[in-house]
Amino acid sequence: MTDDGDGPAFPPVMRAFQEATEQATRQQQELFKQFLGGSGGDSGGLAPQIGAMSQMAMFKTRVQSGGRISIPDAEREALDIEEGDIVQTVVVPVKRNRSDTDE
Repeated sequence: MTDDGDGPAFPPVMRAFQEATEQATRQQQELFKQFLGGSGGDSGGLAPQIGAMSQMAMFKTRVQSGGRISIPDAEREALDIEEGDIVQTVVVPVKRNRSDTDE
């Protein structure tokens, strides 16, 4: 009554269900691999973006004369930033220390 002689007989519908769930699991695993690593080359995926995010820092600093800002020592060390390196910044004003009556 069994197909392979080593276990109870499964009704055909149960065997089909098992095969379908195994195939769906394999497809989900493949999609997850593609999502993380891209589908080939450097074309995309989440892993490179996560790697890039690990090379970011967020901190607050004051604007100095001439519009200069300083990157704190800890962030420079963590990101291996040295004098002369080019970095990209995103500036979001947090708090203004001036009166709003500058008319």
